[in-house]
Amino acid sequence: MNKVNTGTLEEDTWDSPKGKFRGSAKEISEALGRKPLSTDLMERHPFDVEILRVEPGQTPYPYHSHSAQWEFYHVISGTGKVRHKDGTDTIVAGDAFLFKPGEPHQITNDGTVDLLIYVVADNPIGESCHYPDSNKWLVRSPERRIVRSEDLDYYDSEE
Repeated sequence: MNKVNTGTLEEDTWDSPKGKFRGSAKEISEALGRKPLSTDLMERHPFDVEILRVEPGQTPYPYHSHSAQWEFYHVISGTGKVRHKDGTDTIVAGDAFLFKPGEPHQITNDGTVDLLIYVVADNPIGESCHYPDSNKWLVRSPERRIVRSEDLDYYDSEE
């Protein structure tokens, strides 16, 4: 058995160049040995688990959808908003929700304390993402490229 304690895991934090997007995550699956870029299913793991932390007033990612990936969210603490194809919903501790492939989504912390969310995603090979606000696609490949008609930065046209 492989075991980790999430209280001792380091957080990975990211910021977009202009500061519009910011978040942190404890990558539980990777701490348990998941190799995200491997195509060997024994190394890749069938799902990815993280604890997402979003500071007050922050949004961790641009509005996006996945071509093949399912994502399950369970709010541990805090409050926020989820933008989706039908509008925006409030989320609070205890809420659980799911996005299927092709369903765009985005989370924002609109509260005064950190928003903590367990995120569980299946881990399909060949997964790509679409960003409706900028009409970009993230094409999953060894180079992890953002494309429209030319190579773009991840945050291009998002801020």
